[in-house]
Amino acid sequence: MSLQEKKTSPDNRQQGNVPPIFVVGVWRSGTTLLYTLLNQHPDIRLFYEGDLPVLWPMYHVPWSRKTWVEKWEYWNAGVSRHDLDPARLTDPVNSLAEAYEMAGMEYARQKGATVWGCKSPSYYNRLVTLAREFPKARFIVIWRDPEEICSSAIRAAASGLWFRRPGMTHKALLASETLRRQCKRLRSMGVSFHQIYYRDLVNDTEKTMRGICEFLNVPFTPAVTVLNKADRSAVFPGAHHSLAKSNKIVSRKEPVGPLPPGLADKILRYKALWKAKVGDEWLLCQRFTEVGETKPGIWERTTDQLWYLALRVWDSAPQVCFSLLPTSVWHLYRKIKYKDPEWVHAQLTNKPSTLRNDSRETQPCLHSPKAPTEKRLSSPELQTHAKTE
Repeated sequence: MSLQEKKTSPDNRQQGNVPPIFVVGVWRSGTTLLYTLLNQHPDIRLFYEGDLPVLWPMYHVPWSRKTWVEKWEYWNAGVSRHDLDPARLTDPVNSLAEAYEMAGMEYARQKGATVWGCKSPSYYNRLVTLAREFPKARFIVIWRDPEEICSSAIRAAASGLWFRRPGMTHKALLASETLRRQCKRLRSMGVSFHQIYYRDLVNDTEKTMRGICEFLNVPFTPAVTVLNKADRSAVFPGAHHSLAKSNKIVSRKEPVGPLPPGLADKILRYKALWKAKVGDEWLLCQRFTEVGETKPGIWERTTDQLWYLALRVWDSAPQVCFSLLPTSVWHLYRKIKYKDPEWVHAQLTNKPSTLRNDSRETQPCLHSPKAPTEKRLSSPELQTHAKTE
């Protein structure tokens, strides 16, 4: 495999400078399953889509930086979902790295773990940025066939709000190429990363997890190969997590219906393009069993990239706005839109919010008639951070 894989010595785990682990993949590629398994290692504790790095602008303005814990909680219940005590996150911070390391080390301390990290598909286009923020960070990248990803995303739309957005399958397809380019840049920077394939994880879990443990320089334990004792308390609700929340790893392919003809043909064309461009240098290309006879033409690639760019801007805009505007503005926005400022929190977790006076308001809004299910689809900022996989 040409994409470089390096290991980080345990000597790097110095007090106050613990290198994190980032588990990354395109949506519906198996990151939740990998998170669930890896989080059972006694030395490791990962955030479940903590996504604090997507709020990076708030660390560049003093009024947001001072309230980063409050904003993180109001964004995606990141504090309460992980049972963090805000009182232990009060030290002043000057950067994203300082804030996330403080939270990560506290989260690991609760379990008695020595290594912290986060799994999130939101990082597919920001591996290089994370590597610069955390110079000794290690990355685990999981790949899955784009046809399976798109099929899974279509099924996930039945219970996952974010997957109902226009262009989801288009973005999922092209995001694989973005992630490949990010890995290529990590290689040029000499950054530590390890790659696995989804089918290897479910079909030969022990071998795959042994390889990951070796990469992370932690002892292998059988606990990382089973799901029966897994803690999923931080995972967002939704039927599309049923496999990862079950007590066994499903090794067979999920029953799928045919993809829309246009999408199926497009996937085959892009497989042909990628195979011709990088060949077996890309782990994903190594595992293709079928590629198209033709590649996408210049016009198709150009229009696809423009649409992909628009979709990424649509994702990023709420993150930037949320980072820069005071929490009180979003509190008012949600109060007007949902008739309950804590309605978003209730969609993400059953745990009480850590914000002042929220524990009184959160539980009743779980079944609030003022916020019908249909209204969930109209909120870009909810759909952006409430994505699951």
